[in-house]
Amino acid sequence: MNEYQLLVEAFNRTSYPLSGHGKRNIQVLMEAFKDLDENLDSDIYGSGPLIENFQKEMAEYLGKESAVFFPSGTMAQQIALRIGCDLKGRNKVAYHPLCHLEIHEQDGLKKLHHIEPVLLADKNSLISLEDVQRMDKDVACLLLELPQREIGGQLPVYSELEAISAYCREQGILLHLDGARLFEVLPFYGKTAAEICRLFDSVYVSFYKGIGGIAGAILAGSEEFTKESKVWKRRHGGDLISLYPYITAAEYYFKQRIHKMGQYYEEAKELAGFFNQCQGVSTLPLVPVSNMFHVHFEWPREKLIPVLIDIYETTGIGFTAVLREVEGTPTCYYEVSIGDRYVEVPKEKIREAFQKLDEKMQEAR
Repeated sequence: MNEYQLLVEAFNRTSYPLSGHGKRNIQVLMEAFKDLDENLDSDIYGSGPLIENFQKEMAEYLGKESAVFFPSGTMAQQIALRIGCDLKGRNKVAYHPLCHLEIHEQDGLKKLHHIEPVLLADKNSLISLEDVQRMDKDVACLLLELPQREIGGQLPVYSELEAISAYCREQGILLHLDGARLFEVLPFYGKTAAEICRLFDSVYVSFYKGIGGIAGAILAGSEEFTKESKVWKRRHGGDLISLYPYITAAEYYFKQRIHKMGQYYEEAKELAGFFNQCQGVSTLPLVPVSNMFHVHFEWPREKLIPVLIDIYETTGIGFTAVLREVEGTPTCYYEVSIGDRYVEVPKEKIREAFQKLDEKMQEAR
């Protein structure tokens, strides 16, 4: 067993993992189904009260005319951008260099839809109004991700969002929101989801990230937009005969957790504070703006792994099972996403783990 497998094994044995809601196992689905009438009809090819009622509920929550449930956000977002390009008669869309469509989807947008991406801003920076004003005028759609996950979940100030939205409308550019973690940023902005979504022509949200469902996504916008999205959903093979396991879990955990986003946000700031007090450790952002952030260590991964394993085994606290190298540097990092687990961890155990981490990081300097 190599050192990376040892880290995973040690993390899995900890009593108090700090991130997430819990293990992704069958219990997640069983919990969502436990109080349902076993004779409740499933959805069938996108129709039926089960799916239609949830879509209506989410459209209202997001402040949009209509919404469609998709099995994946990857499918939903490619379709949203394709519809926008067809509407504008242009095949260019703009987004951040570390956008999910650019780095995690095997060029799906390019290969399946022949859409050309225009990359805005430096990869370590947020897209600014100036970036948008300087971009190619042939762009049909601009995609903004809130928060920008790959750079620690950073967010623009709200006035910048308003200015970008106004500029796009003036220029006839459609604005799409990659809101995979939209629910998680509402406490920072102090806005409702509908207030934020009002700035965008179309919106995607996820139900397995902060909400903690099984899978699935909502794509919302105008009636005309969502009607067209259903056609593309069928073309993509996303119109499964039934999606009720995903929908049921999405609805159940949405109701369970949407009111906890402020709690997760405050806990993320507390946890980041613990990390930033340790020698050779820092968070990005320094003060989180949602329930997620990145933790950076001034050590290479292979040197840090035995330290983390020792902390896991002596304190029962689990930081992470995965460490990523920072390209071109002798450092590493991991991503934190606060959920239901954190509040259950005794504070004295957290302090013990961070005291040990600080001591270990100082010993080798």
